[in-house]
Amino acid sequence: MINRSRRAKIVATLGPASSSPEVIRQLFLAGVDVFRMNFSHGDFESHAARFRMVRDIEREFDRPIGILADLQGPKLRVGKFAHGHVILAQGQAFRFDLDPALGDSSRVNLPHPEIFAALVPGTDLLLDDGKLRVRVERCDAQSADTKVVVAGKLSERKGVNVPGVVLPISALTAKDRADLDTALSLGADWIALSFVQRPEDIAEARELIQGRAGVMAKLEKPSAIEHLEAVVQAADAIMIARGDLGVEMPAEQVPAIQKRIVKVCRRLGRPVIVATQMLESMIESPVPTRAEASDVATAIYDGADAVMLSAESAAGKFPIEAVTIMNRIIEGTEKDALYRQLIEASHAAAETGTHDVTQAICCAMRRASALLKADAIVCYTSSGHTSLRAARERSDSPILSLSPNLNVSRKLALAWGVHSVHVEDPQDIRQLAPKAAEVSRVQGFARPGHPIVILAGMPFGESGTTNMLRVEIA
Repeated sequence: MINRSRRAKIVATLGPASSSPEVIRQLFLAGVDVFRMNFSHGDFESHAARFRMVRDIEREFDRPIGILADLQGPKLRVGKFAHGHVILAQGQAFRFDLDPALGDSSRVNLPHPEIFAALVPGTDLLLDDGKLRVRVERCDAQSADTKVVVAGKLSERKGVNVPGVVLPISALTAKDRADLDTALSLGADWIALSFVQRPEDIAEARELIQGRAGVMAKLEKPSAIEHLEAVVQAADAIMIARGDLGVEMPAEQVPAIQKRIVKVCRRLGRPVIVATQMLESMIESPVPTRAEASDVATAIYDGADAVMLSAESAAGKFPIEAVTIMNRIIEGTEKDALYRQLIEASHAAAETGTHDVTQAICCAMRRASALLKADAIVCYTSSGHTSLRAARERSDSPILSLSPNLNVSRKLALAWGVHSVHVEDPQDIRQLAPKAAEVSRVQGFARPGHPIVILAGMPFGESGTTNMLRVEIA
């Protein structure tokens, strides 16, 4: 029986360092709740093998495990140079154009006409993850003449970022659409979209996914932050991709933006992952820096649903140690008395006058569980909405989510405080309380003689019908 004592969840990326059944099993035992498959790398066979390994572990421990398929998105890159690279000096002129000829010290191919279509004089282009910066002085549909602002070595095929400009590009490339079909066929629970600029990008993906997985928007573009409320509303979950966000925006702005995103997600009831470089030094070191430990703790204090490991677990030398330490940081933070004070202080009150019965029931649940010091909050849910709405309240009691839909149980592995259990719905209302009490005891949450709070909807099996709150003694 796996019963995590913490509320925040751990997402870990699988890769070359974590592709064997034994390593993935150890990662799960160390604390992973959701496994991320990075579709920027790997082929169908490698992804399919990892999916099978995760599902084997799920069956072994009888605990739903989430799988997140992360799509690559558009990759904007310069072309090739005659000698592999050039050295750009500060103040020099440099041209980008559509000419496929090999580049030199004065120009290079930029095979993205959509960039030229969006450029205006004064726009900055960031090259090689922001290591170099050039400013557009003149431009047309075929080329852009720039002046080097931050100098350095520019190698061929390095990335290009265009901060502050909404590019006329879909968030889904032809590769993404093929990878999406693969991920859905393998049974991914979440699909993460890269390069989200506006809510319409999410609508496009949702039309293709057709409800077969949750839609997660990766926030890495300034335009997405400008439309933050609408983007969060349109998505099922959010990932704060701080690496790319930190390239496109000044680094000093990223911490405040992270807190703002978490706050909006908590208010709107969308699970939010804080990602990128959380324990970066553990790619090479068996222990993190103190600054990294503080970074993870800050995300937990803010009330994020999950924190994520990328290269640390996918390609690092110490993947299991990275998960173990992240688990310990979360547990230590959540035991701090200040943690509960901050969670309570940052709680967003539900909006009045919305006629949302589920919202009203969950508000009452939060108050009742606090007064009774309930051992658990038991949610019967068919769509997952009730459990997500309960998680929004950030109650002190753990949330035991009971669903007859295994896919829903897997998706909820991402949500704060939710322990998912795949069970059949009660046949009638007389079984509701006894079954909730039994599962609570068996799963190790409730003690005999102690109260639990139950949320359910009548009639059973219909989503959006949460209309009942009941207190039961386990």
